[in-house]
Amino acid sequence: MYQLALELREKLLGLEHPDTLMIMDLFAGTLDIQGKHVAAEEMHRQALELKEKVWGPEHSDTLTSINSFAGILRAQGKPMAAEGMQQRALELGEKVRIPSTQTR
Repeated sequence: MYQLALELREKLLGLEHPDTLMIMDLFAGTLDIQGKHVAAEEMHRQALELKEKVWGPEHSDTLTSINSFAGILRAQGKPMAAEGMQQRALELGEKVRIPSTQTR
């Protein structure tokens, strides 16, 4: 169903539309659960690249995709690549974190 939803959204909304990108993430997660890690990795990679292009690397959805991609890499037995992605997400997340206000 996600594959059909993705195809329809791509045709109707375009590849860079937020709804299309959301379905890509869901589809990638389903592929991962099914043990189709290579396909899941490719789908996550594509979604991440599009999110970085559309929203930039510091957007919360982009950061979520980086973490999801790290999980796929770990599931494939690529711990160093996964660690690199998680480090990237951490650094970007800290960069955009809003400092908390101090109360008196």
